[in-house]
Amino acid sequence: MQAEQLRDFVVDKLEDLKGRDIKVLDVHDQTDVAEYMVVCSGNSKTHVKSLANHVATEAKHHGVPPIGVEGADTSEWVLVDLGDVVVHVMQESIRDFYELEKLWGPR
Repeated sequence: MQAEQLRDFVVDKLEDLKGRDIKVLDVHDQTDVAEYMVVCSGNSKTHVKSLANHVATEAKHHGVPPIGVEGADTSEWVLVDLGDVVVHVMQESIRDFYELEKLWGPR
């Protein structure tokens, strides 16, 4: 799956489970680690974990197994690394604190 297709796939899967305030950040000029970062909020720890698990499971079923999933034990911030796309699913308070959109957004 090309990076753009994977990005759109991830957004679609987050929307399936009502992920909130989904933002796509093009980071290919800022890092060699990924082409895109997708940031999304969940309503609770359970919602955050469900969103991240859904993305990871669906990606695996479509031939893109996650390189790693971090943070599922506490589910305040779960990172799903799909290679070209890194997904951050966060509780709103954690998202507000770390402000990834400001850190990685357009300069």
